[in-house]
Amino acid sequence: MGIGVSLFLIAVGAILTWAVEVQVQGVELDTIGVILMVVGAVGLLWSLVVWGPRRRVRSERVEDDHGRGYRRVEHVDEGL
Repeated sequence: MGIGVSLFLIAVGAILTWAVEVQVQGVELDTIGVILMVVGAVGLLWSLVVWGPRRRVRSERVEDDHGRGYRRVEHVDEGL
């Protein structure tokens, strides 16, 4: 689950919990909204923890014969 899907679930859950005033027999929309918000929050944390630290970009000073100054170096963690 990506960050976008997680935010969507949180938004839909919040709408069901606090904005919808419809009563449906046999269904508690407040409970479904809270469940969607919890699932979205867990998915968001999971996305940030697992996919967040994957890519690290830093600049470093380069000394060579062509007089270049800085270059962008990307380091990708291959963990997991």
